[in-house]
Amino acid sequence: MPHSRWQTGSDQGLTEPEAVSEVLHEIRLAMELAAAVCNRRTELGLTQAELADRAGPTQAKISRIEGSDAVPTLPLLTKLARALDASLHITIDADDARVSFTPHTSAA
Repeated sequence: MPHSRWQTGSDQGLTEPEAVSEVLHEIRLAMELAAAVCNRRTELGLTQAELADRAGPTQAKISRIEGSDAVPTLPLLTKLARALDASLHITIDADDARVSFTPHTSAA
């Protein structure tokens, strides 16, 4: 069949399989975490290497986290939050996931 006649699943009236939907949800969560780490790091004016020095993993690991290619363990998330001088908040609902860092306030 020529490619001009190919149809996607949605063109054929098929719905997204549950497994694909679950994978997409996991990817979105990884992307939320990646954005939160990158945003907080840049707010502090840190390079990936400087964050790695503070938190313990390699700069390459920080790069993979910020690129959504790696999801850190809970112990590493704890180290990242400390290194970023912030509290980590992860909210997971049925259809939504949000990740954010809340900076610690410094006593004056």
